[in-house]
Amino acid sequence: MKPKEIAVVILNWNGKTLLEKFLPSVVRYSDLGKIYVADNASTDNSVSFLEENYPNVEIIRNSGNFGYAKGYNEALKQVNEPYLVLLNSDVEVTENWLNPILEIFDNEPQTVALQPKILDYKNKEYFEYAGAAGGFIDKYAFPFCRGRIFSTIEKDENQYNEISEIFWASGACLFIRKETFDQFGGFDEDFFAHQEEVDLCWRIQNENLKIKYVPDAVIFHVGGATLKEGSPQKTFLNFRNSIYTLLKNHPKKGLFQALFIRLSLDGIAGVYFLFQGKPKHTWAVVKSHFSVYANLKKNLKKRTFNQKNNYFYTNSIVFDYYLKNKIRFPYLK
Repeated sequence: MKPKEIAVVILNWNGKTLLEKFLPSVVRYSDLGKIYVADNASTDNSVSFLEENYPNVEIIRNSGNFGYAKGYNEALKQVNEPYLVLLNSDVEVTENWLNPILEIFDNEPQTVALQPKILDYKNKEYFEYAGAAGGFIDKYAFPFCRGRIFSTIEKDENQYNEISEIFWASGACLFIRKETFDQFGGFDEDFFAHQEEVDLCWRIQNENLKIKYVPDAVIFHVGGATLKEGSPQKTFLNFRNSIYTLLKNHPKKGLFQALFIRLSLDGIAGVYFLFQGKPKHTWAVVKSHFSVYANLKKNLKKRTFNQKNNYFYTNSIVFDYYLKNKIRFPYLK
């Protein structure tokens, strides 16, 4: 039998309920791939559930709860397939979801990472927040997506049904060549979780390699199943890691001007949280900045010499969205 070319790797931490609900679709529709569950030292009975019910799913046991970044870095050392898909445990996949991905990987050597169309599991006619129809970034490292800008989420009306280049691919379902993942050192483990895929994709972009969106591959993502949307910890990680990404990848020219503006915009967001009655989120923004200052030299040392100048899709998505009312991706240009 022909060896599998693609590894479907699901990271799990105390997610037995999610595995019960979503693993069946992955098993049903992933004949072309080998399925792994990388377990981050779960304390529920996730592993025994897998052993009893899915003997053909290979279990990778990490020695601790390493979060998303280190969790995948450690697990993927034990995976040898040439293509990888890093799949969240709260994802329902669809029939033939791997076919268009494999076709591109097999025929386009310069395309090293891909993202499917990501729709909302709870409202399947709409795009899902974490990735939608492919990710982009502004001058100050605020990420956004086709189909989702801040809290505005578009209905899928086939408006993004062309294969196209994007800036970053969502970590909810990230297809990447194993060779590329290893070449770039995987995820930055200082991120722990959130936006590490944006950082990795930015580093890939700096080497002029291609990342694409593939609409014929469709998944449905719950989102927020591991760390809830209203969690101050999620706010902390998103704000901190986004600035880490800026420090590591923005071109040297204009870096500290961009950093100053970014920190100022974050300050406005912190005040906005306060007016919303969310003081814990305000404090999360403040803590994220303290962490940035404490790790400034460390992140600057991670910079390479290949930062590209034309990385951003728009100058400021914050101004576009809140001041110019450009709330949908087509309005930006």
